[in-house]
Amino acid sequence: MKANKKDAVRSLWDRYKYVVLVILAGVALLAWPSGSREKEGPAAAPATAEEPTLEQTEERMQSILSKISGAGNLTLMLTLDSTGEKALAQDTELSYSGATEAPEDYQRRSETVVLSESGGGEGAIITKSTCPVYRGALVVCEGGANPEVKLALTQAVAALTGLSSDRITVVRCQ
Repeated sequence: MKANKKDAVRSLWDRYKYVVLVILAGVALLAWPSGSREKEGPAAAPATAEEPTLEQTEERMQSILSKISGAGNLTLMLTLDSTGEKALAQDTELSYSGATEAPEDYQRRSETVVLSESGGGEGAIITKSTCPVYRGALVVCEGGANPEVKLALTQAVAALTGLSSDRITVVRCQ
């Protein structure tokens, strides 16, 4: 009986020994410390990425679009349908007064959840972030009369903003 159990264990080990060794190696690598554990100062605190303004987005897109062959000197104007929004985590407390079956009055208190960072700073926790929605785009450039340039600019603006081509106008400047 004991010999059968030994043989069964040995056959399982022979069959799955490499799988077990790979799993053990993976666990060892996950447990291995990575990087240095030096004390992080304020310079090492994670930077909060600020959303670019509409003007910054226009300037960045202008510099990129002006590099399209044949576009030349270029000016871009974007219009917004809605701006991007950020929803912050809230800690809400609701208290009732009176009987539990039919409360007479209630009070609601809500606070924004703030995360303390190692550098001594604080930052709100963002639970949802939406990007701005563009309404339309106007591109005025020297090569705006050329259909190939028009198509390339329209496709580039559509790719960068999510606008359909009927909401993008490309014209030639004087």
